[in-house]
Amino acid sequence: MSSRQYAAAGVDLAELDQAKRRIARAVESTRTALSRGFVGGFGGMVSLPPGLDRPMLVISTDSVGTKVIVAKLAGVYDTVGEDIVNHSVNDILVHGARPIAFQDYIGMNGLSESQLAGLVEGVARGCRAHEMALTGGETASLPDLYSPGEYDLAGTIVGVVEESAALHGDRITVDDVLVGYRSNGLHTNGYSLARKILFEKLHLSVDSMVGELSTTVGQALLEVHRSYRRALASVLEQVHGVAHVTGGGIAGNLVRVLPSGVEAVVESASWTWPPLFTLLMNAGGVSIDEMREVFNLGMGLVAVVPAAQVGPVRAAATDAGIETWIAGHIRAGQRGVRFT
Repeated sequence: MSSRQYAAAGVDLAELDQAKRRIARAVESTRTALSRGFVGGFGGMVSLPPGLDRPMLVISTDSVGTKVIVAKLAGVYDTVGEDIVNHSVNDILVHGARPIAFQDYIGMNGLSESQLAGLVEGVARGCRAHEMALTGGETASLPDLYSPGEYDLAGTIVGVVEESAALHGDRITVDDVLVGYRSNGLHTNGYSLARKILFEKLHLSVDSMVGELSTTVGQALLEVHRSYRRALASVLEQVHGVAHVTGGGIAGNLVRVLPSGVEAVVESASWTWPPLFTLLMNAGGVSIDEMREVFNLGMGLVAVVPAAQVGPVRAAATDAGIETWIAGHIRAGQRGVRFT
């Protein structure tokens, strides 16, 4: 099949080649002291950091989900690239791991050079912020799978931690304290329900100003998923467990780090929901139970901390510009999470 026939089938190789040249520059900008090999190879390479006795790799794969639909409506293509990086960094941070490499995957149909390169440049920006190499990825033009202008964005992160320092939650014990970390929006979860309420039920657009939010709907929904690495990395040795609040809400994620024989008690009155979540609940007629299952409700991360270490742990977050609060405690009981 000639390039003209391929273009007629929905794959413009010339446009892809132009985008890939910009992508290569973005990838090159993230190289670190651990980077090995060459940009454009069939596989990305990084060496392990020196000084680790028993290094253990921590690997996670995730996607931005339907947040990309909002980004498309708003004509914004770089921020979701940062979203997938920060989401992934948090997913391995809860195990105590330092990020060292990232790979992205974009499946698409008909994105322009600037749109496609914008996605990867956002990924690269997130990688540089964490001193992590973007070692490559995959850009797949799939006109038979995606409608024109549609795309999906996913990524895989590789981190490393000393085996003795890895966090599993097994040290969590009775009387530990729950420290909540403020989110800056929906992060990357709950967008299917949020879009249905805001766009279908309220008939708003991404450009609609909403008084309760003091911003447009698009700006509120596209706030970049917050990274908690700076807030937590320096005090990981002082915590017993960490949960990243993603799909499944606070309870669905906090329970993943609890050992048997303990129950996490979350004090509902310990924090105030950001206005976006209150708007979604009231306008959508969503029950509080479903809100807790779908959204982070303003708590993007939970650290389980010995009482004596709460002060230093919270101080580290304050230094990083992130608000925290005492969100509850651990008590003896059947493994689970209870709201009071």
